[in-house]
Amino acid sequence: MDFGPYLFFASLEGAVTSAVLALIAVGLSLVFGIMRVVNVAHGEFYMLGAVFAWYVTSLIGGHPAIGFVTALIIAPLLVGLLAAAADYLILQRIEYDPERTIVATIGLLYIIQQSTLMGFGPDARPVEAPFNERIALPWFEFGESGFAMTWPWGFSTTSYKLAVIAAAVVLLLLLWLVLSRTRIGLVMRATQLDKDMATAHGIPVAKVYALVFGLGAALAALGAVLVVPIQQAHYLMGGEPLLLAFIVVIIGGLGSLPGTVVAAVLIGLSDGIISVFFTPTLAKIIATLLVAFVLVFRPQGLFGKHLA
Repeated sequence: MDFGPYLFFASLEGAVTSAVLALIAVGLSLVFGIMRVVNVAHGEFYMLGAVFAWYVTSLIGGHPAIGFVTALIIAPLLVGLLAAAADYLILQRIEYDPERTIVATIGLLYIIQQSTLMGFGPDARPVEAPFNERIALPWFEFGESGFAMTWPWGFSTTSYKLAVIAAAVVLLLLLWLVLSRTRIGLVMRATQLDKDMATAHGIPVAKVYALVFGLGAALAALGAVLVVPIQQAHYLMGGEPLLLAFIVVIIGGLGSLPGTVVAAVLIGLSDGIISVFFTPTLAKIIATLLVAFVLVFRPQGLFGKHLA
């Protein structure tokens, strides 16, 4: 049996992980880059996105696509509003002090997690995909007559997994356009560079921070809504994505969105490949060791800059 087809299959699974991880990590990086806030509760906002998606799809009948599209809109919006409220009620009150912010978001993590346990329950619950056709995966091999496309290995994937990858790419491109081509993106970048100067020019920094914190949480919730038909909604599902998101942000560079996307692709692909050929635990160990090397030899990350 050739090695190539298995590598291709593992890479495809890793690409799905990369797509979702990029959305989660970009939200985390955006919050840190603009607000200088390490949001330890980011994984719980991801979990809330999946839980809200389950509630929305359970309430809406008809074709699964109707409920899923509704959840894709409502769940990130609700999570974003909750995060913005948390910023206003908690983080603004402690003036974004780094040490107190970490403690506050840890407390927020447990509040969200235990509230979800009481309301949602301890059981994992599935969300039906809007479409889920099986697609055979071709492979190109070189023979006497040149390259030929064949399906001898029986590998297949689903149309929904391919859609997740495409949706994540589109969402990340839209985010880049918003940050680089719109007035609100200009305001965010001005606040990031110098919040005091931004305040002097009439920019409502407190509102910008609430918007950024909500946007970061909404991106994590979007990733959860996309992945919950592949996995299941569970009140403890935020832990591993949070760890991987921190790994991605550290490797890519704190506050660097391009670096975060590149690191998400690297970590996601390596996680998928190593998990298929070895074990998921080994993939996490290697990712953690990679973070250690980055912190020792390039503390600012691959694409990051030294913080003033």
